[in-house]
Amino acid sequence: MKNKTISVIGVPMHFGQGIGGVDLGPQALRHAGFIDMLKTLYTTVIDKGDIVPSTASGKEDGLQNGRAIVETTNEVRDQVYEMLTEGALPITLGGDHSIALGTLAGVVKHDPNVGVIWYDAHPDLNTDETSPSGNIHGMPLAAGLGIGHERLKSLFTGGFIKPENVVLIAARSIDEGEKKLIREHGIQTYTMPYINEKGMAAVMQEAIAYLRAKTNRVHISFDVDSLDAREVVGTGTRVAAGPTYRETELAFEMLAKSELITSIDVVEVNPLLDEQNKTAEIAVALTASLLGKTYL
Repeated sequence: MKNKTISVIGVPMHFGQGIGGVDLGPQALRHAGFIDMLKTLYTTVIDKGDIVPSTASGKEDGLQNGRAIVETTNEVRDQVYEMLTEGALPITLGGDHSIALGTLAGVVKHDPNVGVIWYDAHPDLNTDETSPSGNIHGMPLAAGLGIGHERLKSLFTGGFIKPENVVLIAARSIDEGEKKLIREHGIQTYTMPYINEKGMAAVMQEAIAYLRAKTNRVHISFDVDSLDAREVVGTGTRVAAGPTYRETELAFEMLAKSELITSIDVVEVNPLLDEQNKTAEIAVALTASLLGKTYL
């Protein structure tokens, strides 16, 4: 067992997108054994329960559910920052990916040089002006870089993530505005065609070396829709031609060995779309790999 404190907070929020059920994600993950898994790996595991999301609704300043999301992720930011200050490794359970507004704001407040791995089919680099859907779950990384709506950027009281400290892995559903931003800011991006060509092991070696040269603390935001659509049913924006479970397990085992990971999001599990909670179980098993669980 590792002598390290893990602190878990659930954020049962669905306001960042339009499909019901993702707010049940923290409950589904716990039911799938998330906390018990952590207790097999770490000496101290603290489950802080769930943040109660704001009940505000509707558009504010042109943002769909903007007030509710900002109010809720303000609390996420403060709790993540407090956990890091206490020396714990925070794990935030979503909920849709808009919860990462709070986690990113918390980790960069704690360490302005923090690195970020965005393991996701989508870069989430849209803004209110570029988003085809207007859904805020597609905007958190842009806001984390200081790009987009002022209301979302206001969450980042400790500064913004450095673009050169961001790595996108498994990206394959990229909107035109996101492509432009990636190019303009030189964001290190490993698309699925590149992963297919080079192999996941080589890509992860490259990504780890890239980040290690810049920082010794990395936040990973793990969206379950990163996996191939055939492998995960219980998520709202499935995308074909993604990494397999086996490839993701390898990627996460390599990240665990790197000892760079200092905070984690697990997002977009939707049990109402799932089959017998299988997607939640996959998320639990892969997070275990990310935290150092091995077969021997």
